[in-house]
Amino acid sequence: MLKLFGMLLVTISVLGGYVLSHGKLLALWQPFELIIIGGAALGGFMIANPWNVQLAVAKKIPAMMFGSRFNKPFYMDLLGLLYDLLNKSRRDGMMSIESDVDNPESSAVFTRYPAILKDSHLTEFIADYLRLMSSGNMAPHELESLFDMEIETRMEESERPGGAVIRVADALPGFGIVAAVLGIVISMEGIAGPPEELGAHVAAALVGTFLGILAAYGFVGPLGNALEQGAQEEINGYETVKACLVASLGGMPPALAVEFGRKAIYSDVRPSFTELENHVRGR
Repeated sequence: MLKLFGMLLVTISVLGGYVLSHGKLLALWQPFELIIIGGAALGGFMIANPWNVQLAVAKKIPAMMFGSRFNKPFYMDLLGLLYDLLNKSRRDGMMSIESDVDNPESSAVFTRYPAILKDSHLTEFIADYLRLMSSGNMAPHELESLFDMEIETRMEESERPGGAVIRVADALPGFGIVAAVLGIVISMEGIAGPPEELGAHVAAALVGTFLGILAAYGFVGPLGNALEQGAQEEINGYETVKACLVASLGGMPPALAVEFGRKAIYSDVRPSFTELENHVRGR
């Protein structure tokens, strides 16, 4: 909701200042300029990015508008899940969680944490590395190296939607200039006409530049930056899993292993030691 409020604030500030300066809002309504700028930006976006990136942008922007799901309750559930799995494997042996990691959707452990189970990529990530750990043939440094390689790949993949949107923002002022130049061409064609008609055409052309710059720096650019920050928040979840499982493979008991994971979480959403302890003990 904060992002929606920010967009509203941008709109009110720009248009409000314009109206208070005795500008006429109707003069800014230039639908054909919007078609030129918006259509060219969308077409360029489609040319520059493969279908999977376009689909990721379409999915992530609506979800991002209503706040991040990577909050304190999410991380408490993530650490609680890891604690339960590691505790079960320590008590009954690694083979005891084989059915859990093979079928998380029907696992009594995973289903206690629906927020984590809903994230299919993170669930698969946890299951894959627990399966590797159950083989008993990997040293902690080998597992950590594999973690790093996959997390780096996931980070590059997660940042692609944000980068694609930022590149559109970079192009929008240029498309605004394109719309303005076309407007000036139309103005020159009617230069022999009445002055008020010529003025209207020139004003419409300038609106094209205005719209391109406003869209780039007021809306699309910030959205791209927000998507990149969201990608970093998403990867922080994977880093948390890595810290827990590497610590566990190194011989740490479950309570200490999840503490390693807790320390990997960003400070603004990190549960305290007491909060986490009460959460996992309560479970």
